[in-house]
Amino acid sequence: MGNQCQWHLWFVLAITCFVSQNYVAGELERVHLKGQPRNGNSSKGDGFLGFLVVGDWGRKGAFNQSRVAFQMGKIGEKLKIDFVVSTGDNFYDNVLNSQHDPAFLQSFTNIYKSKSLQTHWFSVLGNHDFRGDAEAQFSPFLRQIDSRWFCLRSFIVNAELAEIIFVDTTLLVKSYFLNSDNHTYDWRGVIPRKRYITNLLKDVECALRESTAKWKIVVGHHAIRSIGFHGDTEELVNYLFPILKANNVDFYINGHDHCLQHITDTHSRIEFLTSGAGSKAWRGDMKKQRREGLRFFYDGQGFMSLQLSQFDAHIAFYDAYGTVLHTWNAWKSLFHTSM
Repeated sequence: MGNQCQWHLWFVLAITCFVSQNYVAGELERVHLKGQPRNGNSSKGDGFLGFLVVGDWGRKGAFNQSRVAFQMGKIGEKLKIDFVVSTGDNFYDNVLNSQHDPAFLQSFTNIYKSKSLQTHWFSVLGNHDFRGDAEAQFSPFLRQIDSRWFCLRSFIVNAELAEIIFVDTTLLVKSYFLNSDNHTYDWRGVIPRKRYITNLLKDVECALRESTAKWKIVVGHHAIRSIGFHGDTEELVNYLFPILKANNVDFYINGHDHCLQHITDTHSRIEFLTSGAGSKAWRGDMKKQRREGLRFFYDGQGFMSLQLSQFDAHIAFYDAYGTVLHTWNAWKSLFHTSM
């Protein structure tokens, strides 16, 4: 599966308008991907879409980040991916200090060098990304350094076959505001928190309700369901999950727990997919409670691929050596079937 075309970004708003604004209710910023034939062979109208997902990665190549990146390049070439999704915690330990921080080159540009990875990277922030200059990752200057990079607080990628809504879930987690653990968080543009969250959830609900895409996907840093170290995120279970369920979301994709994981919701169509193993992993750290729907769990480094057509989706998880650990097929005409 995959495609034979290059894609170009069409931005609804100028990117410079995105930075340092207080969030108010309205449409989420939207990125339109429009296919153009490569050598006249095909277009995105062929009805296929493929991308890789990696999270919790930015460690200047350490903790197997470089090894994972190399295997992502090989799989990306094989699948002819259209883009890459990052589930957050893009730069450790304390985010970028400014848009000029060399960590951007050291942890991103100089690591993900394979030809197949020279495509769009759509990124959401994680909790570590607020421990410094959070807004640096939104800066147009980073796109001048590396044109692949695209990061906003919350936004929508309209890929024709699928709509992918990226949600800044860190703001939903109350503990970061009540107990900072001696960390300094950059909350510019998101205070007052309650109003920000109310507006954000309204916009996510509106976008999902109005979406006519074949596949509806939501990406956030924090898990709704997880048996990893952090476990379920209470605020997402209470406030975000009901919106996803009511609007027939197919996949919720997250990082935060440094593992690979697949859980099927037992009361809806949603598949919970964790890809937070881009570098440092937490061996043996898993919870014993709430294991209903668990399909797969791996406590090492790796990444995930997702391939979509009009009729089916194919999910695969890989370790740092490119070994396929788990696969899953979902059909639109049926409900779920495993391989």
